[in-house]
Amino acid sequence: MSATDATARPASRAPRPDRQHPAPHTPWGRVVGLGLAVAAVVGVLVLAFSWPAVTAEPRDLPVAVAGPPQAVAGLETTLDEAQPGAVDLVPVAGRDAAVAAIQERDVYGAILLGQAPEVLTASAASSVTNQLLTTAASQLQAGVAQQAAAGGGGPAAAPTVTVTDVVPLSSDDPRGTGLTAALFPLVLGGIVGGVAVSLLVVGALRRVLAVAVYSAVGGVVLVAVLQSWFGALQGDWWTNTGAAALALAAVAAPITGLVALLGRAGIALGAVTMMLVANPISGATMPPEFLPWHWGEIGQWFPPGAGATLLRDLSYFPSADAGPAWLALGLWAAAGVVLSLLGHLRTAGGAEPDAEAARDEALERAARHGEPALRA
Repeated sequence: MSATDATARPASRAPRPDRQHPAPHTPWGRVVGLGLAVAAVVGVLVLAFSWPAVTAEPRDLPVAVAGPPQAVAGLETTLDEAQPGAVDLVPVAGRDAAVAAIQERDVYGAILLGQAPEVLTASAASSVTNQLLTTAASQLQAGVAQQAAAGGGGPAAAPTVTVTDVVPLSSDDPRGTGLTAALFPLVLGGIVGGVAVSLLVVGALRRVLAVAVYSAVGGVVLVAVLQSWFGALQGDWWTNTGAAALALAAVAAPITGLVALLGRAGIALGAVTMMLVANPISGATMPPEFLPWHWGEIGQWFPPGAGATLLRDLSYFPSADAGPAWLALGLWAAAGVVLSLLGHLRTAGGAEPDAEAARDEALERAARHGEPALRA
């Protein structure tokens, strides 16, 4: 072959890039498995939110009682026959002691027997128990009328059973819907805040600061709406703000703490715990005594239950012992901070979940700007 032929030979064409092929279809088995998994999630959601309402019934509901021993014994028998185990009668010395017990939230109401029968309720404690005691007053009136008729007296001889609302709801929220609805922004707001901080802020200690700022501002906004605007909350404005802020932190801080230890999996674990476990047993929409077993008592030690109880106590029951609710919220918020600190210690060497999240974010940022990826 001559040099001329070699020179005249056309240059070889550059290799053409591989033709882009469409992504393969998802395997049928994975499709079916995904459908079943989503259906299972829906089932869990339905169960979590419907179970408290379906199984709700009064169990050992504390109600004060005062009057002649024979009349008290007859009332106890009547209540047990109507619904066994529903009401736990707590003897008190008289009306003043009954009112004090209601204001301290030791009981939900009182039944006073004697010449001037009276039923004391507290609509601010629970609309469910208020309705239950109002119904009991009607039954008591019927029983008093029957006794008067058996004694030879006419209907006019029967004393009238008086119903007194000792701790009424605010006139701006007469049905208590605003107070009950306050739980939702506390729980959802705390979850959204914890998830947002976990995704947008890198660094365990920076997340602690972000949760603190978010909770403080969120508490101000929540109380400004629920108290200053809607009138659903009562009492001292700044105390309610502190309670709301602590409740938000008690939900958000554990989520960011779990992320510091477990990585992104901590988001799912924290959100599921607060929404599907703690929320249904919070006792916010009905008294804890209406939940089966001891779930109502357990729910008071989770942020949703403690937060709802604390705001109700601060608004309408200043004489009640709010210490357990403050303690529960403080413990959850502190636990979130401790988890974040532990995560910070683990990630100080740059090999744990939080450091991996920071590295992933740096790689994504470099890819978006066309920069060479940093070496891990």
